[in-house]
Amino acid sequence: MSPDLPEPADVSDGPWHLRLYVAGQSPKSLDAFANLKAICEQHLPGQYEIEIVDLVENPTQASTDEILAVPTLVRRLPPPSRKIIGNLADTERVLGYLRLPGRGQR
Repeated sequence: MSPDLPEPADVSDGPWHLRLYVAGQSPKSLDAFANLKAICEQHLPGQYEIEIVDLVENPTQASTDEILAVPTLVRRLPPPSRKIIGNLADTERVLGYLRLPGRGQR
């Protein structure tokens, strides 16, 4: 692990609070939620909370996490905060980038 990166969070560091920014009921938004739910059920059973922020209904929320594109997933807890953009179909990429338990770290 690089000395400038924080240690990856461990599943015992839960609860995991994940915020998914979407734009209405678009296919990409629906895919992102379905993919995220499947990842959480497999890798964080009973230890996660998903908050959905619909920027069509609440456009000012985008500034909270500096959201530039949707769908965007933000890991709020455990720290540090991490973001990933896209439909979250690449499970390995999501696990690694957000440092979810189960796979290699980025």
